[in-house]
Amino acid sequence: VADLDPVGGEATVALIQAAGGEALFIACDVTRDAEVCQLHERLIAAYGRLDYAYNNAGIEIEQGRLAEGSEAEFDAIMGVNVKGVWLCMKYQLPLLLAQGGGAIVNTASVAGLGAAPKMSIYSASKHAVIGLTKSAAIEYAKKGIRVNAVCPAVIDTDMFRRAYEADPRKAEFAAAMHPVGRIGKVEEIASAVLYLCSDGAAFTTGHCLTVDGGATAI
Repeated sequence: VADLDPVGGEATVALIQAAGGEALFIACDVTRDAEVCQLHERLIAAYGRLDYAYNNAGIEIEQGRLAEGSEAEFDAIMGVNVKGVWLCMKYQLPLLLAQGGGAIVNTASVAGLGAAPKMSIYSASKHAVIGLTKSAAIEYAKKGIRVNAVCPAVIDTDMFRRAYEADPRKAEFAAAMHPVGRIGKVEEIASAVLYLCSDGAAFTTGHCLTVDGGATAI
């Protein structure tokens, strides 16, 4: 479990252990090559191998139209959402190659499948994640490595809560934009990721799985 937040990371480790699993928290800033390298060195030292990886770090800090954005916002969003995914795959792929295969899942977004007004930099970052995912999938398809992405719509996370606490009307709007009439749950994203990592998805690579309550079907 890798994160900048040791409290949240250790809490996740505790949940895994309580469920009978084994886990290790490693603090990591995914925008820094040395820290991502160390992350993968430590996990190999602890477990000996890597079978599956889920690259899920992401931020959103935009609140306006494209011309209103700042260079700092652009660099921060692209640093975590794009460079972070690229760096993680850079170190994960050689580990998977060395053992003859495995699976990677990246978090993109429905914002990476089309336009996202007033979130243009975020949208661009998620389009980039999809590009990285599909390109890596083709590059390593014959090596036993599958690379896929999940594309969530609005999910009940801290990121969403920050948005609707600032403007309660956003919660109402978010529910209404999904044909199922509600926002998604983190468990529903987890189930999609587990499927893409499983043998049941052995013939699936380069795919971007929407988990969006029907939002992109409209």
